[in-house]
Amino acid sequence: MEPVKRNILLNPGPSTTTDTVKYAQIVPDICPREKEFAGLMKGLREDLVRVVHGDLEEYTSVLFCGSGTINIDVCINSLLPEEKKVLVINNGAYSTRAVEICEYYGLPHIDLRFPVDERPDLAKVEEVLKNDPDIALIHTTHNETGTGILNPIREIGALAHKYGAVFTVDTTSTYAMIPIDIAKDNIDFCMASAQKGLMAMTGLSFVVGKRAIIEKSASYSKRSYYCNLFLQYDCFEKTGEMHFTPPVQTIYATIQGLKEYWAEGEEGKWARHTRVFQAINRGLDELGFRQVIKPEWRAGLVSSAIYPDDPNWSFEKVHDYCYERGFTIYPGKISTTNTFRLCALGAIDEKDIEDFFVVFQEALQASGVSVPVHYSEEKGYRS
Repeated sequence: MEPVKRNILLNPGPSTTTDTVKYAQIVPDICPREKEFAGLMKGLREDLVRVVHGDLEEYTSVLFCGSGTINIDVCINSLLPEEKKVLVINNGAYSTRAVEICEYYGLPHIDLRFPVDERPDLAKVEEVLKNDPDIALIHTTHNETGTGILNPIREIGALAHKYGAVFTVDTTSTYAMIPIDIAKDNIDFCMASAQKGLMAMTGLSFVVGKRAIIEKSASYSKRSYYCNLFLQYDCFEKTGEMHFTPPVQTIYATIQGLKEYWAEGEEGKWARHTRVFQAINRGLDELGFRQVIKPEWRAGLVSSAIYPDDPNWSFEKVHDYCYERGFTIYPGKISTTNTFRLCALGAIDEKDIEDFFVVFQEALQASGVSVPVHYSEEKGYRS
């Protein structure tokens, strides 16, 4: 197996992969309707539940072809009973996406907005729940990768259950990174994609959640054909197969990614991501960059740095300089503040970040940006 050129991706996914995951896709051609392949998917589905410590009798996983957004679509359109409302607890771009899904399906919903650099106010969440008994589904994002803020999902889930609502959480950028216990964290449904925490390839997404709620949803209004959770679940349970053609090579890569996840271990993997994140913050601090999110609210996976007030600063120039040398940085996702993001995802470690900051500082100097960078007024946070 020849090594593949290694790029360090500091974007919020897809993430840097191992060569063993890359090469896992090179397999003999197989019809995905064969029993052999159905057996592979059965083991995969069970492992996806085990990652979040779910009881296989109570929880299951359902696979879909698509990016992470398909999971939000699936959960919201499939799990809302007729005449009921969705409450979206929204403090970032990915919860806003859930609101847009509600709008596109014409679903009754409440967009409970909070500033993108603040955690949701639980008292306000409870007030809304107390005053509106029609809320049957609550959705939020665990780690808003637009900013890097970590939302208090365990507390939100407790409120959801107190008021009889189903709680769905977008864990696309935390699953298989930040340790999650689906029951203890009061989650009914979480979700992710293969190219993030599992460090595999794009094209496979999955929902992990309670069997009983999925089965109950069979009687709910049918709002989508391809993206109906019960329809896909029922097909898996009866045949072991996806209702429609699965992404065969991506499934092989994901199975290899899971093997490597178990080998590294939940705690070991999170410790590595934490090392990477700390190295990113040290590097930004040493160069004088400030961040949007205060340190105690950061998820530990995304650093959202504010553009310096320097006439020579050009994200595009800095990006291109780094990209040509094997490092990818990513623009921000905040409409009111110009930022860029460095993310601690993927098969990378502390040494990769140290190497990156050598190149990043060279990029700043080549662009004529003053180092340490400066700001014309007090803004943001240091670590």
